[in-house]
Amino acid sequence: MISQKPERMFDNDHAPRNRDSRVSYDERQDHILEAATLLIARVGYDRATMRGVAKEAGVSLAGIYHYFESKEKILFVIQFRSFTSLLNNLQEKLVGVDEPVEQLRIMVRSHVGYFAANMAALKVCSHELDTLSGSLYEETRRIRRDYYDLTRLIIKGVLEKHAPNGDLDLYVATMSLFGMLNWLYRWYRPGSGRSPNNIANQLACQFLRGLTGAAEGKATAGRTDGRERPPR
Repeated sequence: MISQKPERMFDNDHAPRNRDSRVSYDERQDHILEAATLLIARVGYDRATMRGVAKEAGVSLAGIYHYFESKEKILFVIQFRSFTSLLNNLQEKLVGVDEPVEQLRIMVRSHVGYFAANMAALKVCSHELDTLSGSLYEETRRIRRDYYDLTRLIIKGVLEKHAPNGDLDLYVATMSLFGMLNWLYRWYRPGSGRSPNNIANQLACQFLRGLTGAAEGKATAGRTDGRERPPR
C-alpha cells in the first residue's frame, strides 16, 4: 500500500536478495502482519503473543521470528505503515488544491477511506499509541506529528478564510476532528448500506458547520495561553 517498507529500516540477515524471492518474502510478511493486526485488535497487545500470532497466521513460531524479531517490532510496523500511508495519501491528494474547505474534505475522505478498509489497524493504532518505547516510539511519533501538523494547517486555513472573526482554539478543533474520525471503528460496519465516502462527506460537513457556524457566532472555547500540547 505504501512504497516504503518500514522493516527495511532495520538490518535483516534473513531477507532474500533476488527480486522474485523478495516479492514472495514481502507477501508472507504481509500475511503475518495482517494476522497480527487482527489478533491485537481482538485481544489487545498485552494479551497477544508471538505464539498466538503464529497460530493466527497459520505458520510456525520459528517462521514468525524469521520475519519479526519481537512483538514490539510487529506493533511498530503496524503503526508505521498506517500513519505513513495516511500522510502520503493526504499529501498526494492535496496537490493542486488550494481551497481550505476542499482540503479538509479531502483529509476526512482520505482518513475514513483508509481506515474503513483497515478497521483492525485503526483499533490497534487508537488503543496502542503509547505502547511502543524508545526509538520505535519516537519514529512513529514523528510521523503522527507530521500528519497532525498538516491537518492542523488545513483547519487553520479554513478558519482564517471562512471564519476570520472567530475565536476558536485551533488545538481543540484539530483534536476534536481526530477524535471523531478515530472513533469510526466503534460503530462503522461494512455492508451496512453506508458507504465510507458518504460517511466521510457527512462528517466533513458536520465539522465544517461547527467550525464556521460557531466562529461566525463569535463563540469562544476558552483560549489557552498559546502553548499547544502536541499529540503523544
